[in-house]
Amino acid sequence: MKIGVMGAWNTDSGASIHAELIGREWVKAGHALKVFSFYEYSFHGTAFVDRDEDYVIRCFTTSNADPVVLDAVPFLTSDYEIFVVEDLGMLPQNHLGKIFHWIKKKAKTITVVHDGKLTSNPSFYQFPWDGIVGFDRRYISFLRQGYPEELIHCIPYPCHPFQRGDKDGAREKLNLPRDRKIIFMFGPATVEGSETISWIARLKSQYPILLLVVTKNEEALRKVGRLSKKVPTQIRKQTLTISQLYDYLHASDALIFNKESLGHVAISSTVFQCMGAGSPIIARDSNFLETLDDEVLKYRNEEEFRKCLKDVFDEKAEFKATIESARKYVEENSAEVIARKFIELFESL
Repeated sequence: MKIGVMGAWNTDSGASIHAELIGREWVKAGHALKVFSFYEYSFHGTAFVDRDEDYVIRCFTTSNADPVVLDAVPFLTSDYEIFVVEDLGMLPQNHLGKIFHWIKKKAKTITVVHDGKLTSNPSFYQFPWDGIVGFDRRYISFLRQGYPEELIHCIPYPCHPFQRGDKDGAREKLNLPRDRKIIFMFGPATVEGSETISWIARLKSQYPILLLVVTKNEEALRKVGRLSKKVPTQIRKQTLTISQLYDYLHASDALIFNKESLGHVAISSTVFQCMGAGSPIIARDSNFLETLDDEVLKYRNEEEFRKCLKDVFDEKAEFKATIESARKYVEENSAEVIARKFIELFESL
């Protein structure tokens, strides 16, 4: 099958993670993939995380660029029979709309909705899609308010395949101490994660803790820098590829995810990206994790947060159950499984 994907690629955004997880599985399965993505000077996300594959064409700006630019030629001359749009809100909608009738002549068209609610922007609704994909029942619920039922399909957000690592080996590779309880934060999410540093500090008399922060985000670096005296901290200014990220996850005792609920439907690409490492995720109980139960260790306040950390450090039953639940969830929703569900959708159109 010949598939075209329009959206973020090789950046640290949730839409990019989604597209890459399923897109690379399509390539493995023998499908021909062409990716149309943002120019390097105007992209969705905060950083590029890897080099582009030879099937990637950078040919448009974000929807809020000044000026908005889209090169129509790659869309018109490339060969594809399926056209998948990821996170339409970040794309130059009106520019795409001017050539969409030509895309429709050669391809079935699908949009993957990353927004957590219906938008009031009329430009969003100019496209006669053949299929509209939401990640779970919450997305399907609000999509039904604006689109015909027969167009809407539910396909879960994909997980990175389960890939348990060797903690001591990963620490040696990354030059990290073996005798510490390593708490990991990375990327822009460190801004919110830094709020837990004072809570972590209250456990340093009981455990040999090391806070490991890997980010280039300036706000995160400032916040962690101000608080780093409270607990032994190692900061590395780096943007991680998925392979490097999994090395850090394998080396760590726990990953912190501290985002509060949004006023609309939300999902955590970070959690789905990281859950396959076999390392526990300690996460604020918010609507980012609304569809997950025992797969992560949830907390609502400082007391519950510290209990989660103790359960991990002491390898309590709750910790072991979380790892097993995460493994099962990842296997049921791996990138390979979800990529196949999309192929089944394409074949049904």
